Amino acid sequence: MSAFMSAFAALVGALADLLHPLFQGAATAAAIVLFTALVRLAVHPLSRAAARGQKAQRRLQPQIAALRKKHAKNPERMQKALMELHREEKVSPFSGCLPSLLQMPAFFLLYHLFSSRRIGDEANALLDHQLFDAPLGERWHDALAHGGVFGAQGLVYLGLFAIVAVVATFNYGRTKRQMAANPAAPATGPDGQPMPGMGAMTRLMPMMSFFTLFTVGFVPLAAALYVVTSTTWTAIERAYLYRDLTAPGTAVAPAA
Repeated sequence: MSAFMSAFAALVGALADLLHPLFQGAATAAAIVLFTALVRLAVHPLSRAAARGQKAQRRLQPQIAALRKKHAKNPERMQKALMELHREEKVSPFSGCLPSLLQMPAFFLLYHLFSSRRIGDEANALLDHQLFDAPLGERWHDALAHGGVFGAQGLVYLGLFAIVAVVATFNYGRTKRQMAANPAAPATGPDGQPMPGMGAMTRLMPMMSFFTLFTVGFVPLAAALYVVTSTTWTAIERAYLYRDLTAPGTAVAPAA
């Protein structure tokens, strides 16, 4: 594990060296933003596939409802028919989870790297790198202890909170419009049964982006940069990929 973390630290350092002529003292912070963008770019094909899958799943709702009605007295036959329908249409009800799951290792790598005082047998020099006056290895409560909310370090966090708030408000409005324009049938699994907890999740969905504020406040600044960059990317990406679901009465075209 220490060898792996040393290799990852070397990667971050190499990106920082590459960006140093442009960003000077903030080169490591810029390297984290670039690393995040590269991760999101790598996952983008899966995000596109997830969007196609979710649109296809919405398009299949009438057929799913018909199969549930037809085989209501035979759950085994209903499950088989629904699995065949999903297989024929090449749709997975869980496709939307993959992009988020595949990003988690990158976040935890950054979290661990900037929470560790030592990497192998050496002190972790990355902890002293800064974004303006805020060390990348410290947290919001450290900034509050060094100058308060409006101190030099505190202002860095206020800037991140402001970005998250703007992105969350944008996501909230877009999700509400999308849900109003395209009321979805209750989410079902491959067996056609309602997925437990999905009703509550649907009601909470427009508010999810605001929870990022808590993450930014409690993780090391380096990991917070990853979260803010990834959240902003997600907002722009989803606005583009789901742009045809925000107009009332818009029919979902067959998945390409």
